[in-house]
Amino acid sequence: MSISAYRTRALLQKIRQKRILVVGDVMLDHYIWGNATRISPEAPVPVVEVSRDSYVPGGAANVAVNCTSMGANAVLAGYIGSDDAGLRLRQVLEEKGVETLPLPGGGATIIKSRVILQHQQLCRLDREDPPEAYHIEAKTATKRLRAAIEACDAVIFSDYAKGLVSDELITAVTAVARERGCIVALDPKPKRPMRFSGLDLVTPNRGEAAQLAGIEWRSGRPFPSEEVCRRIHEKHQVKNLVITLSEDGLLLSREGRVVRQIPTAAREVADTSGAGDTSLAAIVLALAVGADLETAAHFANAAAGVVVGKLGTATVVPAELLAYVSHRP
Repeated sequence: MSISAYRTRALLQKIRQKRILVVGDVMLDHYIWGNATRISPEAPVPVVEVSRDSYVPGGAANVAVNCTSMGANAVLAGYIGSDDAGLRLRQVLEEKGVETLPLPGGGATIIKSRVILQHQQLCRLDREDPPEAYHIEAKTATKRLRAAIEACDAVIFSDYAKGLVSDELITAVTAVARERGCIVALDPKPKRPMRFSGLDLVTPNRGEAAQLAGIEWRSGRPFPSEEVCRRIHEKHQVKNLVITLSEDGLLLSREGRVVRQIPTAAREVADTSGAGDTSLAAIVLALAVGADLETAAHFANAAAGVVVGKLGTATVVPAELLAYVSHRP
């Protein structure tokens, strides 16, 4: 089963009434576009003739932009530096209609620069400070975020393991969100043991899910779906769990029990950068307007299917999503 154009249109109409708070690691994605027709005489590497540069929001900022592109209102809470990259990022977010709620910190704005040659990524250059530069005390953050939480319909934690999203922050913000009746979702990066409980939605990939479950698993081996889902529920009391399985689609679990696996919706893949951000935004938006988990997952799967057909970090707009679901077999 997939999602119909009628159901998609109905969800998109309701989404326009929703307000989403995205809390997490904010980045600027920088693309260097060019061509290479010769090898450097200094070393056996290509000489890139740069034709243009482009800048788009990345990380948690991309989640927020995807929310607005699908019609919702989005508030982004994260650290943005006062450097040139931060100024550029603020400008791009304003152009995309995302309201920013800066959190204090002392680091440089995180930048990921990708060199693209003839639609192929040559390399990526990361510029960021250590995690402690982006850390914020949970009490301070919650005080700043309270008004935004009380005005929203859902809170999304977009964790890229850069230092801002901590167990204490998740717990403190979730407590306020519960008073408001908000949906709380987390896209985790469990490079450390994580302690959280009672969230409405968690969206790890296979490796992250195994870490959350405390199970040793290696790529290429059979994935112990039922055990992973059961253990994550026992440890974290997650209501809905959606595990991304790359080319194998999405694994859905509710209250620790596997519901079903949905195959991938992608027809042609150009670039997977940011597809997880799109999927996260879409599934939370669908849940926020009352969709059941399976419908929300199909909606998210379709949204991700659109963006992976684009080169670079991208978003999906309603017209693209409707055209996509209308022409799917």
